[in-house]
Amino acid sequence: MAHAAQFDTFTLERIFAAPLARVFRAFSDPHEKKRWFAEGAQHEIEQYDMRFEVGGRELARYRFKPGTPFAGVALASDGYILDIVPEQRIVAAATMAMGERRFSASLHTFEFFGDGSGATRLVFTHQAMFGDGADGPELRRAGWQQLLDQLHAALAVH
Repeated sequence: MAHAAQFDTFTLERIFAAPLARVFRAFSDPHEKKRWFAEGAQHEIEQYDMRFEVGGRELARYRFKPGTPFAGVALASDGYILDIVPEQRIVAAATMAMGERRFSASLHTFEFFGDGSGATRLVFTHQAMFGDGADGPELRRAGWQQLLDQLHAALAVH
């Protein structure tokens, strides 16, 4: 029997010691985004594609490595870009599935603010519906905090 959907919204803010154009490029360039968003120690990337334009698709498919809690299980994130205002805002919608079972749908809004001194403030708002078997709000927030940490590290390298 299906359980009632759970809904959650959270906002994360980060300051990056990188110019606005550089931070925005980390989201808009498929190779740069793959590095901080898709790559990870606990999974193999089976597919990552992104077409950065309104209506463009972002598809990420992973398989968890041995030794992880979900060893061998496939995870997919399938999203579409809904709005782009260069160096100001990106809005995307995405679903997540484990195997063939879709378990969440979410809206992601990224807002970018240059501070005039070469740093950039990012405000990320995540609005989601979590269905049966979903990771839930706490794990999703932790996952996005980790992704933003990875973005910070990627920006520090270049």
